[in-house]
Amino acid sequence: MTRKFKLPYGKVEREVALPERGYVGTFLPSKTVGAGTEGELILSALENPIGTPRLGELVQKDQRIVIITSDMTRPCPNHKLLPPVLKELEEAGVNLKQVTVVIALGLHRPMSEEELRQSVGAEVYETVRVINHDVEDVVHVGTTARGTRVDVFREVVEADFRLCMANVEFHYFAGYSGGAKSMVPGTASVRTVTDNHSHMVEDAAVAALLEGNPVREDLEEAANMVGIDFILNVIVDEHQRIVDAAAGHVVKAHRVLCQRLAEEGLVELPAKVDLAVVSAGGDPKDINLYQAQKALDNCAGVVRPGGVIILLAECGEGYGSKIFQEWMTADKAPEDLLEDLRRQFVLGGHKAAAISKVSTGAEIILVTSDVLANEKMVGVTVTASLDYALERAQEILGREFTYAVFPLGASTLPKVVN
Repeated sequence: MTRKFKLPYGKVEREVALPERGYVGTFLPSKTVGAGTEGELILSALENPIGTPRLGELVQKDQRIVIITSDMTRPCPNHKLLPPVLKELEEAGVNLKQVTVVIALGLHRPMSEEELRQSVGAEVYETVRVINHDVEDVVHVGTTARGTRVDVFREVVEADFRLCMANVEFHYFAGYSGGAKSMVPGTASVRTVTDNHSHMVEDAAVAALLEGNPVREDLEEAANMVGIDFILNVIVDEHQRIVDAAAGHVVKAHRVLCQRLAEEGLVELPAKVDLAVVSAGGDPKDINLYQAQKALDNCAGVVRPGGVIILLAECGEGYGSKIFQEWMTADKAPEDLLEDLRRQFVLGGHKAAAISKVSTGAEIILVTSDVLANEKMVGVTVTASLDYALERAQEILGREFTYAVFPLGASTLPKVVN
């Protein structure tokens, strides 16, 4: 007898058939919908900010306002969040010609004009200025206690009022996304991103940890040098539907959503399994391998040494980073890549090293599109065939094995309780 599972893959689903025997469970974050519609959740957050007065009471009519929000690699529903924010600004007397929406790219590619329009919505795009962050046009504002040189996009630094929007989810070395992370590294220089991310090799740089996390503490210190006046953050489900929202103080409001995510996104397994079948969660979580890697990292800890992880990720845009691609396709052993990163931190290389670290304990099989299917990657078996992936797993594990399924790997943080 078999069990069938439909797992997100790009904008569609792929069906997986696995034996009934050995099935431990399907693990999903329990993101219960909050009281009210999406619009009501947003308005409630704006009307009841945490740690600050309302947005309309904070802004002044003559201020230049920057709204920082996420690019298309993040499931942040910009088109739903911006209209009520702009309405409150307008009701406070702000001329919307004074408002600029900055897309926080980090080190991702710039969004096209059509992508920007789709992201924020046609009406917003025609109403306010919408631009990509530019890693070259930055202003130096200081150096953190950990030595990160802080250079932030000029448009952000020179604004009079800064508001950040984001979705909150687990982040494999910054603890959680959202909050101050929208500004740094979101709108920072290559040097700043590299300096900040170099702390990911430290033991406390892990998912679901904020206090004592060197990456999170460093980026919040860096963002504080510029200043964030207000945030609107949300939690979304697998359909990119808003299930919770919080607004107000950059730390206090952010932490409320992190706490909820910790309560709902952490799932428990009774023991490690032989096989984990993981979907990154579909588009945009698997838009490229750079993004899909997060799901692999989240779920790796529940697989026994010598086990197998099958990662389903379409990766229609390929690797997502040239340096990451160079590291992933280097003719080296996983241990050598890890040693290279220990000797010198290289942004992009850090993702390849994270994958290599997982591959030293388990076999990784990537089921992906033809864009990457013929690639030879360090520590990863790559295929477009789900049947081949399952056959390969059975070759390694034999006919008797335990397995767990994670349809939303990037949004789920499983842990073994025994």
